[in-house]
Formats: sequence, structure tokens, C-alpha cells
Amino acid sequence: MKDASPQTIYLKDYTPFGYVVEGVELTFALAPEATRVKSRIRFAPNPDATDRTFFLHGEDLTLISAAIDGTPVTPTLTEQGLTCEVPDAPFTWEAEVEIAPAKNTALEGLYMSNGMYCTQCEAEGFRKITYYPDRPDVMATFDVRIESDLPVMLSNGNPGTQDGGVAEWHDPWPKPSYLFALVAGDLEARSDSFTTRSGRHVDLNLWVRPGDLGKTAWGMEALRTSMRWDEEVYGREYDLDVFNIVAVDDFNMGAMENKGLNIFNSSAVLASQDTSTDANFERIEAIIAHEYFHNWTGNRITCRDWFQLCLKEGLTVFRDSQFTADQRSAPVKRIGDVIDLRARQFPEDQGPLSHPVRPESFQEINNFYTATVYEKGAEVIGMLKRLVGDEAYDKAVALYFERHDGQACTIEDWLQVFEDTTGRDLSQFKRWYTQSGTPRLSVEESYEGARYTLTFRQRTPATPGQSEKLPQVLPVAVGLLSPGGEEVLPTQLLEVTEPEQSFTFDNMPDRPIPSLLRGFSAPVVLERESDAAEQAFLLAHDTDPYCRWEAGRGLARGSLVASVVDGADPDGAWLDALQAVVTDPALDPAYRALMMGLPTQSELAQALYEKGITPDPDAIRDAVEATVRATADRWADDLPGLSEEARVAEPYAPDAQQSGKRALGTRVLSLVSRLDGGSAAEAQFEAADNMTLKLAALGNLVRLERADDALAAFEAQWKDDRLVMDKWFGIQIMSAPAPVAVERAEALTGHAAFDWTNPNRFRAVMGALVSNHAGFHRADGAGYDFLAGWLARLDEKNPQTAARMATAFQTWRRYDDDRQAKMRAALESLRDKPKLSRDMGEMVARLLG
Repeated sequence: MKDASPQTIYLKDYTPFGYVVEGVELTFALAPEATRVKSRIRFAPNPDATDRTFFLHGEDLTLISAAIDGTPVTPTLTEQGLTCEVPDAPFTWEAEVEIAPAKNTALEGLYMSNGMYCTQCEAEGFRKITYYPDRPDVMATFDVRIESDLPVMLSNGNPGTQDGGVAEWHDPWPKPSYLFALVAGDLEARSDSFTTRSGRHVDLNLWVRPGDLGKTAWGMEALRTSMRWDEEVYGREYDLDVFNIVAVDDFNMGAMENKGLNIFNSSAVLASQDTSTDANFERIEAIIAHEYFHNWTGNRITCRDWFQLCLKEGLTVFRDSQFTADQRSAPVKRIGDVIDLRARQFPEDQGPLSHPVRPESFQEINNFYTATVYEKGAEVIGMLKRLVGDEAYDKAVALYFERHDGQACTIEDWLQVFEDTTGRDLSQFKRWYTQSGTPRLSVEESYEGARYTLTFRQRTPATPGQSEKLPQVLPVAVGLLSPGGEEVLPTQLLEVTEPEQSFTFDNMPDRPIPSLLRGFSAPVVLERESDAAEQAFLLAHDTDPYCRWEAGRGLARGSLVASVVDGADPDGAWLDALQAVVTDPALDPAYRALMMGLPTQSELAQALYEKGITPDPDAIRDAVEATVRATADRWADDLPGLSEEARVAEPYAPDAQQSGKRALGTRVLSLVSRLDGGSAAEAQFEAADNMTLKLAALGNLVRLERADDALAAFEAQWKDDRLVMDKWFGIQIMSAPAPVAVERAEALTGHAAFDWTNPNRFRAVMGALVSNHAGFHRADGAGYDFLAGWLARLDEKNPQTAARMATAFQTWRRYDDDRQAKMRAALESLRDKPKLSRDMGEMVARLLG
């Protein structure tokens, strides 16, 4: 476990490493308890460095020997690494260390998963493999030799010798150590090939454990599609002779973009009709694209230091969002991104974990793999593209690739190519990277004569460590509709740069109805008084898919808040207006399914909190259930027709058209189940020929507490499939009636298949409980104590996964005093735990403020 003593690292203190690395040679003699790693590294003094201290990172290593230019040396060892006197000239460092992959439960560095050796080196895992300057600005070519009797031995780059218990690999492209990868095991491959537009032949392999080969077709298709898309849209070709992907069961993240050898959590790459939902297929497609796109935005051009994490992640998330929008439905993808941003990133911005897209300091970098860095970072890229336009964006990105290929860069380097291409001053725009919090944008209107005026005011509430906020550049896409529903002003992009700023529109014979923040053009909270009549008008007439959805969302939120506060019945006018949209066959079924979705219970809790009302999780749950039931009653005559429309007659395919129909059918089944007590769900469970329909039916049966037979049958069929069993664990808790959710979770932790050291299985149970809002926030605090107890236990084995799961407590201040006290006590129990990891120590300290 890492040293728990806090050491804060600051962006302002960055200095280059004192030496450049001219080449790395590594030899691995693999053994579960005693792997030997020999390193031979060529160093030379760095002319740009002012500090020539020779310090190599290293953790949990047993040093066997060390030498400089062949002469043995005795370095000074610490828990963090070693120092040594070195020549003031180029020299060769050699070392041999011993590590124990089988004992590495943190899943960082070289570890074992079901008999397979694998690595995870981002962010700072390479220091658990050998002594090295483990920082992203130190880039070098790597030559790797693996010695083992295992049949498959992989590393980065192109293959060399591959026989006699030896596998050699050469990566010709300089890379930082966080991109190093090694995999060895008994594996099978789905193989294919790809020819780049310049004619390079690339061998493609997707490696899996025996028995999983039948779940690899979709992953290979997604890889080939991603490679072609990156050529066509960004002009980026792949640059090695082989591209390997490996599926690993025990993995803290979704996937990792190691150069030429992507390592994936098996849940992010394995898929089949029987075992995976449509959402799984889409997620796999997006993650494979994301990791492949990193080949240029992350690998060929990497980040100078970990404060620049958003440089590679924000840009690559934006690119994978573009990709998904092109492969599926652009409006549905955009709305899905907004839902995810509001569910994950907005609470981060509004709570104790708030931090800028580029943080100024950290104690444990693993804690900054956050929605702010990834999703908000992507939103910043999207805003920049809107501001400069598509053509200028393409030119600037091309200049970025040309100017910085092979370099470790900063946000300043990224913004400079846009300034050089467009002539714009982006110093104010840069505040999106340096200021934390979600801007609030209020709007007022005036109409006089034929002149219509919109006045915007922006403010950003104080966040931890930042009390004063400066105005930011807000691209606000606006359209105007006539009272008859015609669009009288097509979308225009307004740039709000001042604390208060007005825009006028002339020649408006009638007072228009504004359609604001079209396409969610900036990640802000829009504050504007809008009555239900106007929202219903926009729901019926707005030509912008996002604004139309947002109008429906606003009506839903208003109705639900009124139900929670005053016990009001669901708004019938809203339900009727929504019904007209949902039953419109001209609309994309996936879009209609999104329109049917209600705000999450957590989102409603935040809406109440912002109104000065203490949210009651039980009252919120009851209001949501009453609304769903009222919807079912009101739409009863239309539900059979919608069910029939959502039926897919063709053989299963995970494409956008079929997935959209099944998404609509899933929404409809939820309503039907309120009317028939679960009969349709039972029938669908028995007849379903794919996991999407089967799991949707099972969730309804769990909610109705009619699932005993179905759960038993499901387990009997899938007990040997670890990914499907993750679904089985999760659905029983996520869909459970809130009063029994904790007990269900507790019972399932006693199940023989509950392996709490496996991140996927741990998240399946704990994440499902947190998602059951009223269940987790039960008044007696049982949910808080249950989660905190398991986090304390996992922290001893896997600090990274435990610390990330602790973010479930980030909204603790918005609830009543009694719940706050119970959550605080749970956090304090973690804080006071002996031998708390550095990951968890920093996380709990930030949560407690």
C-alpha cells in the first residue's frame, strides 16, 4: 500500500527531469511470486533542466543489483524510490529488481488476473515494475524481452523474436512509462487486418481467455470502424504493424490506451446478443474508439505532467462523442452526454470534490480521473469548436498534430495552435481550464416595438479554494420561434463574455419565444423563469432536439417537485403534451425513449436543495412512483400500439435502429408493468432472445417483488459467466424496493460468487446500492454504514477502486441534519481507520472539507 502521509504536488512547481532517456531495454523473467525485471536505460544530462538530482521512482520493489556503465553502485533507497551519484555525461543505468505479481491486489503495475499477467501503469504504476523516472514528460523508445513458458507474451510496438519461451517487442515511438504494457497468459485471438489509406498493412488481434472468443466480433468491428473514422475525420493513420487488444477480468478502469497494446476491462470489450445489452454494445463501441483515438491524442502527443490530464482525456472524449454521434443518432448522443454530465459532473462541481478541469494541485493523481477532467474537459473542446467554427477547428487540430508530434504538451500548447490559426485571443477562454464550478447563466427578456432583447448575467458560485470567479466565455446558441410555432430566427451563436450582456433582435412583429442554449452549447445552469405553458409550447414546436427534450424535462421536474413539496397530482397537461411526442411515429424511437425518461431521484434532490428545500429521499421516491403510475393510467390506450411499434421482427443487431426500438419498448414495459402487475414482464423474460429485453423484464419483476423464480433461472443459466452475473448482482439491488435495498446488498455480499476483490463485482453491488437513491439514503443510515464498511475493507487491497467509490458521499451536505450526521460519521470512520491509503485519505479529507 502507498504511504498514507500526504504530500501535495503543485502545478507551479513543475521542473523538467534532470536527464533525458535515450532508450530503455527491459527483460522480464515471469514468476507469480518472484518476477525478475532487468532494466538497461541510457541516460544523458537534460540541457533544459536546472536540477540534476538523479531520482528514480520505485515502490514495492526488491532491489537485487544496480550498476552504472557496468560498475556496481549502491543507491540510497526510500519508500518512494532511489537516488544515486551519476556522471555529468551520458551513462547507462542497469538494475535488477524482484516483484510479486500474484500479491499485487491494488492492480497497479504488473499483477495477475486468473493466471494471466497484465499491467496497468497509468498514472503511476510503472514505478511498481522497476526503478524509473515515472513521469509523463520522460519519453523513450522501449525494447522488451519476456521469458516464460506461457503461450502468449505481448508488449508494446512490433513483434521481434517469438519462440522458445521468449518474446521480444520493439516500440519505435518514444513514449512515457505510463503507456508501457505487458500481457502474458493462455489466450486466444480473433484476428483480422486493416489497410491504412497510405497502404500500411496492420494486423489486428483481440485476445481473450479460452471460451470468450465468441464475444469478440463486435469489438473487432468497432476497432476497424474507429480506425477508418479517424482517417476520414481527423486524417490520423495508425503507425505500427500490429494493434493488439486484451480483455482482462480484474481491471480498475474501463480500458487503457497503451501504445499498440490496449488493455481492456473485459466488460468493455466482450459482447454477445445473449450476454450483453444494447447499452453494453454502444459502450464497447465508444470505449474501443476512445482508446484507439488516444494513439494520437495521448500517445503520439502526450501530457507534460498529470495536471494536463484533460489535454488528452478531454480531447479524446470529445472525439469519441463525435464518433458515436456519427455512428448512431447525433441528437440522442448529445442528450445522453448532457444527462451524464448533470448526473456526474455537476454534483462534482457543486460539492466538496469540485476542482478545475486542470487542477492546480493534488496529493494522489488517481483521484483526479474524474467527470470534470473527462466530461467537462470534452465540453470545453466542444465550446472551442463552436466558437471558432468547423473549418478553423480542423486547421488548428492539424497544426497541433504537426507541431507537437512526439512531444509532451500543456493546455497552453493546445490553445496556442488555435490562437495562431484564428488570430483570436483565448486568454479569457482559458478560464474554463483554471476555474472550478458550474457557471449560472440567468436570462431576462424585453420586447418593445419590433425589438426583442435578451440580457444575460453570468456568475459562478464559490468552490473549495476559489471564492472569486471571473466571467468566462459562454457560447450561447439561440433560436427564436413565433407564437404560431414557426422558427423566425435560425440558430445563432452568441458570445457572452461579460458579467452582464445584452443582445437585440429587430424586425420581430410579434414577441418571440426563445429557444436557449441549443444543443447545450455551454455546460452551464440556465436560470430563467419559464412557465409550464411556454415549456409545453417548446415541447411541441422547438426545432432543436436538445431544447425540445429540455422543455419536457423542465415540465417533468416542475411536476415532480410540486408532488414532493405539496403532494400535488402529476401535471396532466404535461403528460398529455408528452404523450403527443412519444406517440409521434415520425420521431426516432431512441429520441422518444429519452423523452419518456424522468429526472433521476438524485437530480430531483439537487433541484429541491437549490430551492432551499431539504430533500426527503422517501418523498422523492414516492413522487416518482406516483408519476410513473399516473403516466401508465393516462396512456393506457396507447401502450399496446407503442409496444407493437417497438417490436423488432428482424434478427438481432446492436445497431442504432434496433437499439432505439428496444429502448422505447423498455420504457413502455415499465408503464405496462404498473397496470398488469408484471404479467407482460414475465412473458418477456421467458421469450426474450437477447439480454436487453431479458434484463429489462427482470428489473421490473424485481421492483414488483415477483422475481424469485426468474432470478433463480437467470443464475442457473449464467452462473459461469462473470459479466452476466455482475448484472444479476446489480439488478437485485438497483431495482429493489428502497426499504430492503441494503438488506439485499448485504445478503448478496454473502453469496459464493461475490468476489469483493474484483472491481467489476464490487462495483456491481456497491454501485447498485448507491444508484438506489432512497435505499442508499435510508433514514436509519444503514446504507452509509454498509458502504463505508466495505470501502474500509477494500482500501487495504485496492485503494484506487475504494477511493473512487467514496464519491457516493459527495452530496452529503444537501440532506437533513440526521442524514448528514450519519454520513459524516461514516466518513469519519473511514478517516480514522488505521493504515488508510493515500488515495482514500485525500478523498475523505476533501469530502469532509
